[in-house]
Amino acid sequence: MPWLIIIIFAYFLLAINALIDKFLLAGPPNPKNYTFYAGMLGILALVLIPFVGFSIPSSWQTILCLLTGALFLLALFALYTGLEYFEASRIVPAIGGMLPLFTFGLVLISGEIAELSFFKILAFLILILGSVLITFKKGKWITLKSFAISALTAFLFALSFVLIKSVYLALPFWSGFIWIRIGGFLAALFFIFTPEVRREIFFKKFTFKRKTASIFLFNQTIGAGGAILQNWAIALVPLTFLPFINALEGTKYIFLLIFSVLFSFKFPQILKEEISRGTILQKIIAILFIGAGLTLLILK
Repeated sequence: MPWLIIIIFAYFLLAINALIDKFLLAGPPNPKNYTFYAGMLGILALVLIPFVGFSIPSSWQTILCLLTGALFLLALFALYTGLEYFEASRIVPAIGGMLPLFTFGLVLISGEIAELSFFKILAFLILILGSVLITFKKGKWITLKSFAISALTAFLFALSFVLIKSVYLALPFWSGFIWIRIGGFLAALFFIFTPEVRREIFFKKFTFKRKTASIFLFNQTIGAGGAILQNWAIALVPLTFLPFINALEGTKYIFLLIFSVLFSFKFPQILKEEISRGTILQKIIAILFIGAGLTLLILK
């Protein structure tokens, strides 16, 4: 299962990316601005063209790629909107639980899931349980409104993951990856018509310090590496196992938990991770669930 190693390393890089975001972002990102920049940065994938194989797809393949990129950007916008209005501890566990299930349902329509053994399905459910448990905070129960945005976000991401897989079934990896990024870039252009993004681009004065700018660029490189590896894993994984890509996201939170705890001791004034006996027990149980799920996935 080479895709399994690749996706775990992808989540390792994405955990570093999320940790540095905690340093750089003073609060929840403005959904439109952050989505706009995410789409704009995607066009940097064009620099890969001289170094990788790249081809012009057919008309329907081009439309598929562009729609896939646009849909993924829409899913990001839904996520950032949820983070603006609700605490992450209320929506992240819900998205983490529903996303693999939505992906499972979409793949089920293809008839591929029937090939999964009982132990693989059990591993899938245990991984989901671990992912939800590791992000859940006591007292941060989901509300009806936060459930709605979480469900919408999870569905959009699930649909985009299935479409990304469809792109890689039709096109070579690098061609598909670049065209998907072009789709995200074109979709991001529509945000220029919003007042928030226009103010951000034309009226906001940037005062990045050199050190901050260096950290930002490093973080974007780490995030891009994680995104490439995640897409590579999607390209390699059999369609039957595509929902596991989502279910394994709990490994990212294990890495993030380790990094957060380490930085909490070294820089307590910058980053603090709530550490109590109950929290530690909950995290340990979650890690054991994720470890058990991985073991079942590999051995059975």
